[in-house]
Amino acid sequence: MRTGVIAKKIGMSRVFNEDGRQVPVTVLLLDDLKVVARRTMEKDGYTAVQLGSGLAKAKNVSKPMRNYFAVSKVEVKRVLKEFRVSSENLIEVGSEITANHYVEGQLVDVSGVSIGKGFAGAMKRHNFGGLRASHGVSISHRSHGSTGQCQDPGRVFKGKKMAGHMGARKVTTQNLEVVSTNEETGVILVRGAVPGAKGGWVTISDAVKRPVNKDAPVPAALKGSFKGDNNVKLEQETTSSDTATEETVTKKVKDDES
Repeated sequence: MRTGVIAKKIGMSRVFNEDGRQVPVTVLLLDDLKVVARRTMEKDGYTAVQLGSGLAKAKNVSKPMRNYFAVSKVEVKRVLKEFRVSSENLIEVGSEITANHYVEGQLVDVSGVSIGKGFAGAMKRHNFGGLRASHGVSISHRSHGSTGQCQDPGRVFKGKKMAGHMGARKVTTQNLEVVSTNEETGVILVRGAVPGAKGGWVTISDAVKRPVNKDAPVPAALKGSFKGDNNVKLEQETTSSDTATEETVTKKVKDDES
């Protein structure tokens, strides 16, 4: 089980397929997503990683939280979220996760807080049909009707669909397709709409009802994963070129002396 990611909802756009058909997509941004802490079986009794995203002003963060980030040697983050992972998929603290954590065509689940609608009636909140427009009905055209029985049981059952607060709750949209990713900009394009308003924070995780894509990186797509190898190769090439240059100069000096 891999870790999920925290992303900021930028808005919606569209992309065009090879055949010219337009695909509506939601633009999600990974804003300096780093591992702040990790939970181990020996110390905490379960395995998980805690991720932080977005930069927060230090003056707006309490002193205990500032010390918490200082221990991890990570900048103060605006959003913290913990993701359960298997023991082999634990990530080192301070690692930065990139947008290539998901691959094109992979299915993901996106969770966020839906847009609040305030106090709404039964017709808007639960899609009730309402009462008749005429034939004896007056004033109560959009009411929800009866809410229970008579003296027995003499109460309204829990969970009864009635008017009340609508929206502003956690909603998960499952099996959304990843259209494309961009590691440099940290952008992930997901087909369709995701919960929440523009500028809100959402979590992306592998689809629970579908197998994980075989090309998905394990344990995660980390920034600079292959940077060390590239640096070694670059140093070797630089050393070899410098050596060749020195040999050429030495040979030229000897020829001039002779």
